[in-house]
Amino acid sequence: MVKIYILLLLVMVMWGLNLSALKVLVDAIDPVLLTSFRIMLAGITVLIICYVMGILRLPYKHEWLVIFYIAVFNVILHHSFVAVGLEMTTGINGGLILGMMPLVTVMMALIILRERVSWIKISGFVLGFIGIVVTTLTGEDGIAAVSLGDFIVFLAVVVQGFSFVLISKLKPTFDPRLATGYMLVIGAIFIFLFSQIFNPGIQEITNLIDWKLGSVFLFSAVLATGFGHLTYNYAIKKVGPAEAAIFINLNTLFAIIGASVFLNEVITKNHVAGFVLILSGVFIGTGALEHLFLRKRERG
Repeated sequence: MVKIYILLLLVMVMWGLNLSALKVLVDAIDPVLLTSFRIMLAGITVLIICYVMGILRLPYKHEWLVIFYIAVFNVILHHSFVAVGLEMTTGINGGLILGMMPLVTVMMALIILRERVSWIKISGFVLGFIGIVVTTLTGEDGIAAVSLGDFIVFLAVVVQGFSFVLISKLKPTFDPRLATGYMLVIGAIFIFLFSQIFNPGIQEITNLIDWKLGSVFLFSAVLATGFGHLTYNYAIKKVGPAEAAIFINLNTLFAIIGASVFLNEVITKNHVAGFVLILSGVFIGTGALEHLFLRKRERG
């Protein structure tokens, strides 16, 4: 179990730093074009790992539709929104808003699956959304400080939360790690086609020849996206979604630290307050707090 926790911690570090990596990359390359290449490399990486693990196979006809359906929200819309949104907002704001992922996922499950919700969880939702408001209302401009980028990143959170509910409802009939690989590859193809419709040409991708940008790209695609998603899906099966959700909070923390260190962004009092509120909201709203209380009671 300790090994799983160490792996989860490693993934959270990579995911947090990946936000700074993406911010650097989208400043140099068209965000949608970049996303298509990054996701394709991540998908190929996952499929190679699945081959080594001996679980690689082609999906059956009925499975292709399931993969595509989930890929629309989990890959195509989510990653496109993140890339475009980060081009128009700060890395710190993006990291804090993405920290709402577990909370939004639980909300989607409650709305779509019509699960019952306790007042404790409702208080978590409220705290989390107040955290986003506090985070985005930085500076002296008040409501005018909320950027389009902040809203687009939040949309990325919503569509991925919806995709997680789809995954739980549709339940692909083969290994979810293998499904992840196919979803990434299929999503990358469609994202690339969209990039050519709105901004034809792939010349900007040659910027990755620069060793610094190329290294950042490989870290983002192979380690953070490919290895990260594969490992997180495996960890959820081992420790359960409640404990895995607790680690998501660390992702937000490392994203803020990374933006401050690598992007030289200033962490304001609003950011700190927003982080505390979002962290508290996720911890309470996802049921992690209740889960810990139950475990303590069982041991006592």
